This record gives sequence, C-alpha cells and structure tokens, in this order.
Amino acid sequence: MKTDRDYFLGTHDEELLRLGLQHRVWGAAVRDCWQRAGIGAGSRVLDVGAGPGYAAADFAQIVGPTGEVVAVERSGRYVEAGRAMLAKHGFANVRYHELDLMTDPLPGGDYDFAWCRWVACFVSSPALLVDKIAAALRPGGLAIFHEYLVYETFCFAPPHPRQREFAQQVMKGWRAAGGEPNVAQPLLRLLEERGFAIREAIPRIYCLRPADEMWQWPASFIRIHLEQQTAQGAIEASWAEAVRQEFAAAETEPATMLVTPLVLQIIAGKP
Repeated sequence: MKTDRDYFLGTHDEELLRLGLQHRVWGAAVRDCWQRAGIGAGSRVLDVGAGPGYAAADFAQIVGPTGEVVAVERSGRYVEAGRAMLAKHGFANVRYHELDLMTDPLPGGDYDFAWCRWVACFVSSPALLVDKIAAALRPGGLAIFHEYLVYETFCFAPPHPRQREFAQQVMKGWRAAGGEPNVAQPLLRLLEERGFAIREAIPRIYCLRPADEMWQWPASFIRIHLEQQTAQGAIEASWAEAVRQEFAAAETEPATMLVTPLVLQIIAGKP
C-alpha cells in the first residue's frame, strides 16, 4: 500500500472527503463532458487514476448492467475505499485494480472510453501514460481528460499577495515531486503525435464568490495543502498562517472573487 507521502495531498480521511467535495462541485461540468463524448448504456469505460471511486460510481450508473467500468488506482487505501463504496451501492459492473500507471500494465482493453482527470499532471511521464491509454482503447475509442492548462490563473480579484505566492509555491512543490501542473498543452501535442484526432479542447474556469458552493473546492485544497507542506517542512509555519489569515479575511468580503486554475477539457479519438 502506498503511503500518504506518495500523493501530493496524501490519502488520509480529510483528503478522501475533499475529493468527494471536488467531484460533487465539478459534477455538472463532468456529466456534460461525458455526455458530449457519448458515454452511455453498454459502454466500456477505463477510469484512469480512479481515486476512491466517485467517478467510477457515476459511470456504473450510466453504463448500466450491459456496460463495464474498469477503475485503476495505485493507492491501496483508495482502492479499498472505492470497493467498499461500490459494494454498498450494489454496483457489480465495476472492477478495481490496484496498480501504478508508470510501472504496471493496464488491464486489457478495447475500451470505448478512457477518463483521466488530474492524473497526467502528477505522473513522471505523461507520454507513457498516453501510450498506455492508446493501447487500451479500441480503434475509434475516445480519451477524455481534464487537466490544468494555466495554473497561474488561480488568484483573487482584486489581487491578494499571499494567494499569488501560494499558487507559485504549489507549482514549485508539484514540479519537485516530479509532476507538471500545466500539462494540458504538452498533452495535446502527445495525443496528436500518436495520431489522435482532437475533437474538443474546451477551457473550464470559474470566478467564485464566498457564498458559492464551489468556493469550498479551492478553500479545502488550500487548507490541506498548507497542513501537509508545513508538516513535511516544505514551508514555514508563519508563512502558512499568513496565507490562512489572508484567505479567511477574503471570505468575509462578499465582493471578493476567486479565479480557479484554468482546466482544459480534451476529447480525443484514437485512429
């Protein structure tokens, strides 16, 4: 089983709940994406980097008993949580595999769709990830991604200095761990080099106010990231507290707007 340190924000209970919040507030955009791609009853879907199974559960309902969902995830804790949730809801059309995308083969194939959200930005080789997804899809199958295009858009309006510092610190730590936050542009190039036809490349960005439900998505990320990075000695406790205080003050101002990191929605067809 992988340890908390193997994941950017860990795999503890609070992070598992944060991922559930994240999935919920992105739900409308994600369901629209899947519908545009054509996922429906009878589809075979590969859920790449499935985490604790929130998307896999949605897929199980969409594809129905004639379809199949194969979820792959390297965290043993997340696999266990995902299997338990799926069993609780009686979804028998989902198979979970605990594996590392960079070192293990994907379960074989001929999938109609592959779904990959905020995974390419963390792996050591996005090119290898694309190659494995390409091999798993049937001819004409679709690879679907939500990945960051410009993480630097993550800011307050009007600007707050600590928030800009925070975004830069996140990107620095991300790259030090072997990932690339702004992976969407090179991902497009990798897909095209392998013959994929880019059917859609749609930006997804939000301007949030404190009363918006989606505000809790970046808010929970900031809280957990600061806790993790302070505990690991990557940031000074005094700086983390300054970020918290600035964010808390911003939340009390109804006119404050928080701009989210720019995500690119990609739907690409395998030749």
